[in-house]
Amino acid sequence: MTTVSDRPAIPSNSPEPPLSVRQVLALERVLAGEPEVVAGAGHLDRPVRWVHVAEAADVGVMLNGGEMVLTTGVLLAGDEEKQAEYIRSLHRAEAAAVVLGLGRAFPRPPDVMRRAAERCGLPLVVLHRPFPFAELTEEVQSRLVRQKFAAVSLSESVRTALTALITAGAPLQALLDEIAQHSACPVVVTNLAHRVLATAGERSAVDDVLRDWERIARQAGGSEGDGWIRAELGGRGERWGRIVLCGHRGDIATGRLLADRAAEALVLHRMLGGAAGRTWEEQSAQGLLTDLLSGVVPARQLLPRARAAGLPVNRRTFVPLVVRDGEPAELDRLLRLLGLRGLVAEIGGQGDGSTAVLLSLARDQDADALTEHFAARLRTESRRAGTVVAAADARTAWDDVPTGLREARHVADAVADSAPALDLPAVVRLRDVHLRGLVRLLRDDPHVQSFAERELNGLLCRADRDLLAVLRTYLATGRNKSRTAQLHHVSRPALYRRLEAIQARLGVDLDDFEQAASVHIALLAHDAQQQ
Repeated sequence: MTTVSDRPAIPSNSPEPPLSVRQVLALERVLAGEPEVVAGAGHLDRPVRWVHVAEAADVGVMLNGGEMVLTTGVLLAGDEEKQAEYIRSLHRAEAAAVVLGLGRAFPRPPDVMRRAAERCGLPLVVLHRPFPFAELTEEVQSRLVRQKFAAVSLSESVRTALTALITAGAPLQALLDEIAQHSACPVVVTNLAHRVLATAGERSAVDDVLRDWERIARQAGGSEGDGWIRAELGGRGERWGRIVLCGHRGDIATGRLLADRAAEALVLHRMLGGAAGRTWEEQSAQGLLTDLLSGVVPARQLLPRARAAGLPVNRRTFVPLVVRDGEPAELDRLLRLLGLRGLVAEIGGQGDGSTAVLLSLARDQDADALTEHFAARLRTESRRAGTVVAAADARTAWDDVPTGLREARHVADAVADSAPALDLPAVVRLRDVHLRGLVRLLRDDPHVQSFAERELNGLLCRADRDLLAVLRTYLATGRNKSRTAQLHHVSRPALYRRLEAIQARLGVDLDDFEQAASVHIALLAHDAQQQ
């Protein structure tokens, strides 16, 4: 048997939990009745939904579950079978507990009821001193009403905040950060295949959740009693994802309200085409690849996100690619068509048409051959002359992926402006960019900038942009006049006149190798500075 005073008090600084049997018994008014738990002591943390005073022997049929039933047992005295059935009926009705006031009907705790309650796991509490049940019901009901009002008020404040963010055109991440702040736990959004699309919350707590996400997701995580609260995402008869509050420490009802408000906002955000119409899958991949590329977050810290996003990472070979003039949706479709696993996302945000592709291959696959095949198929299907596939060497260590992505980005940028004029391989690598790569690395040097301005000064006004484009093509093709005329759709005589105008403006002889090389380097530096 357990007395309530033996239990430790709930820390005052912890989030307010649902009103439990233990908390009700710890109320000052109840303690005055000298409560004693005579059965079901291991179930005192059950939430109390309501308090019900009832003397009827068949009270179980009147309950909805979660009630704490108060009784003197006056109609049960002298009938042991009725006493046992009374407990069993409360158990079937999923009552939270039964409180028996000792007195004339039961001067001592009845053994039959105690044994039945212990078998059922139903907390049975006896009051050793007379106690006015009305005072208990009044206090508990008022507390429950206050809790419900607080939950509804929180729900409405969350709805208002999320609606304001949506109205302002905020991205998905801003909404999730707001939800995580109110729920005080990690928040995860997934698609129906359990692939993580977005997260929010304290970084270390989120990483703990994602580290074992595949197992957690397949086993549906913990139960709502463990704080794992889910809400489905969908609309117009179609379900396409879910939001999960992971380890919510408040009461379940409040957690459900928060999850429901969050789901409503996320569905509205998606329907209104947030983040420039990109899908959440695209936004998820973009966030991960951008973080990898920037190097601000260590690659090892991003590993749980990559794994939860559906990218195979164990014993894999990674091939970092950057594609210029390639649509992310087109690249993603091609990956699926070729049976390749990877992430695809637009990067940079400058409208330069750069898309990062991170391939994840099995160790026994030929990374170079598969990359070449991917690039060849892309070039055939896109039929765009400016499409460039830049690649870094394959990496077997996840920590080396950011360096590889930056290398691929550097290669793609180095050849971007002159790609149609250059005879590039299907996959361009660092060894293919030669002088272009070096000049791009030096583009921010003041001496290089001054050199480019001085060499090209006669062609840098807006009216001479066409001549500058002809010069760029002429030098990129190795001063091949036929190829330059073809690419600019002009006749040979017309090209000669333009080349003469260029030489006059710059004061150089392009037939002289050294002078042509100097102008070429200046033009490469100028183009690099514009990126």
